Amino acid sequence: MVKRIKLRTLLLGGFITLLFVVLLIRVFALQVVNGDDWHDRAVAQWTKKVPIPASRGTITDRNGDILASDVPAYTVIVNPAVIHENGLENEIIEGLHKILGKDESELKELVNAKDKDGEYLTNREVRNEGWKIDETKKAQIEDLNKELKAQLKKEKKVLETGLDMIKEQKRYYPKGTLAAHILGYTNRDGEAVAGLEASLDDYLKGTSGLMKYESDRQGDQLPEANMVYKPAVNGKNLKLTIDDTIQYYIEDAMKETYEKYQPISMTVIAADPKTMEILGMANLPTFNPNTYWNTKDQKDFFNYAVKATYEPGSTFKIVTLAGAVQEKLFNPNAIYQSGQIQVKGTHTYLHDINRYGWGPITFLEGVKRSSNVAFVKLGSEMLGKDRLLKYIKDFGFGQKTGIELPGEVSTTINLPGPVEVATASYGHGVSVTPIQQLAAISAVANGGKLLTPHIIKEITDPDTGKVIKSTKTDVVRQVISPEAAKETSSYLEQVVADQVKGTGRNAYIDGYRVAGKTGTAVKYGSDGKPDYSKSVVSFVGFAPVNDPKIALIVIVDQPNDPDVGGGTVAAPIFKKIVSQALPYMGVPKANTKKTSDGKTTSERLPAPTLTKLAVKDAKQKLLNAGIDFETIGKGTSVIRQFPAAGTPMSPGQRIYLLTEETDKMTVPDLKGESLRDALDILTLLKCSVTVEGQGYVSEQLVTDKNGKRSVQLTLKPVKDEETSQDTSSSSTKDDSGSKDTSTGDSADGKSGEEASDN
Repeated sequence: MVKRIKLRTLLLGGFITLLFVVLLIRVFALQVVNGDDWHDRAVAQWTKKVPIPASRGTITDRNGDILASDVPAYTVIVNPAVIHENGLENEIIEGLHKILGKDESELKELVNAKDKDGEYLTNREVRNEGWKIDETKKAQIEDLNKELKAQLKKEKKVLETGLDMIKEQKRYYPKGTLAAHILGYTNRDGEAVAGLEASLDDYLKGTSGLMKYESDRQGDQLPEANMVYKPAVNGKNLKLTIDDTIQYYIEDAMKETYEKYQPISMTVIAADPKTMEILGMANLPTFNPNTYWNTKDQKDFFNYAVKATYEPGSTFKIVTLAGAVQEKLFNPNAIYQSGQIQVKGTHTYLHDINRYGWGPITFLEGVKRSSNVAFVKLGSEMLGKDRLLKYIKDFGFGQKTGIELPGEVSTTINLPGPVEVATASYGHGVSVTPIQQLAAISAVANGGKLLTPHIIKEITDPDTGKVIKSTKTDVVRQVISPEAAKETSSYLEQVVADQVKGTGRNAYIDGYRVAGKTGTAVKYGSDGKPDYSKSVVSFVGFAPVNDPKIALIVIVDQPNDPDVGGGTVAAPIFKKIVSQALPYMGVPKANTKKTSDGKTTSERLPAPTLTKLAVKDAKQKLLNAGIDFETIGKGTSVIRQFPAAGTPMSPGQRIYLLTEETDKMTVPDLKGESLRDALDILTLLKCSVTVEGQGYVSEQLVTDKNGKRSVQLTLKPVKDEETSQDTSSSSTKDDSGSKDTSTGDSADGKSGEEASDN
């Protein structure tokens, strides 16, 4: 018995000893072998980490007006457990539905949310309608909470409704859709998605900070505990080159045309041609970055200004003209036969917008009328392939401009054969971007320098105010000489100043000298044939010619009226924007003066003195002054002028130069002239006039009785030119909308790749 007890005792003691040894080994393993790991876990439990979010940098316009900034935001939270405890399910569902517009079934699902054990959850965010709401809705939520608490107080319940909000911050764009494609947007998580927000995110986002300390079970900091504090580094501030007032002028003018013509898209860009700082840039359709999720069509986010290529049509003639002037090949008084031209070495014939032309005309008139034949002669025959291609590339086509916007594209330009060289001379068969076109016209305006366009003026540190980076004028190359640029500008000014022949006459602004060029490019359909119901119409220009302050390009893709062109649709947009922008920029009109009381009044400018001048000198004087003119006769000097020197001139009025004695001159063909111009010419020729009808001169009858000439004018309303359709031809539209046919290549064709394809 005793022996048995001793054995049991020995076994029990051995077991206890073994257990103790195992325990010691386990303790050793925990405290020594794995001690550091368990220590780290313990520290993690009692260490509190509080993130300190960095503020995203502010974006302003050139004058400091805020375009994008961080603002306080609030996310709505519901506590299903408390809501059900107090029986507030219906009240909260109804109230949040009314304030946030969230579907009641979705709210009911949130309020009734349970865990896997069937217990009501404690915190649920009301997404997306209750996510980062503004101050207005926050106040409405607070009012709802007060009502619910008052209800609970009457029932003598705990004043906890189960409805709450947490404070956050969100990106806010105070001007809504203004400059949306420039700014881009950030999503609800604060991540940059598009525009400058995305491309300059590294500057804007900053670096979040952190506060770390040891805490008790309630999360309160322990006394004498170590605390680590890493401050947040806020994002850098961006100041843009754009002016929000000019941006407003642009978008306001675009909306009017967009509603009228309902195109696929519209693009307008404005810049200071001397620096290539972008003053405004807009596209339609557009979006509101504050509510980007409501945008149904992804094309609304597309920035056509830098991401789209299109066939420019006649606006590209600026390059050919400038190159010909630089090479001293352009003689504005030289005569050529308009209408049709055969491309040398081929069987291809190219035509003017008017298939039969206007007879023998000067090259200056060809520029005014946007004659394709004139530009084929200048580009293909005079400049030739190598020099034309050189000027195309020197003006920046075929390469990206380098503007600080994401997604810029460019298309390589090659001219493999004589037909491609000829058609490229007038803007067919080449592909460009709107920003490239604007940089090219700005080079003509600023004295021949191609500049890199910029939309960032400076980047600053918000904490120190120090400028980290500032943009300076960046000259890429001198494309043409200042003298050639000035001469080219004078010819482009005539495109606008000539109120009869100039395709850009609708861009004329009284008191400001405007230079520009229209473009109308017919699109090609999927069958490879031109579709006359679809075209891209445009206008590019600058003002004032004598001291350019603004260059502007307007592109309208596929207006709903097939009979309109760049002169009809795009030029008036240019006029509206520039006529508002120049006075805002402090640019005085040429025909204004200040009265004794300091007010500004308009006055009519006097006609310059031109009599006794050589015809060549008189023309140059008028070109330099931006005044439209017409020469009558074949003499070498000016005998008489109308209106006479010193006579106040009406806006857009033409000066007529008589170069032969009136009794030796025949009455010129006045068909197509306005009544005012016809009367001015006949007055200069000392003819009596009778008029029948209204509109423009359609017929004239000259009679001579007893040495006195009399002219009877028959007037008819202006009509678009119409020509028969050639089954083997492709068609074009002139810049004012009239259709015509041309054998071979189209005169202002649009390739099947629309601007929106890229």
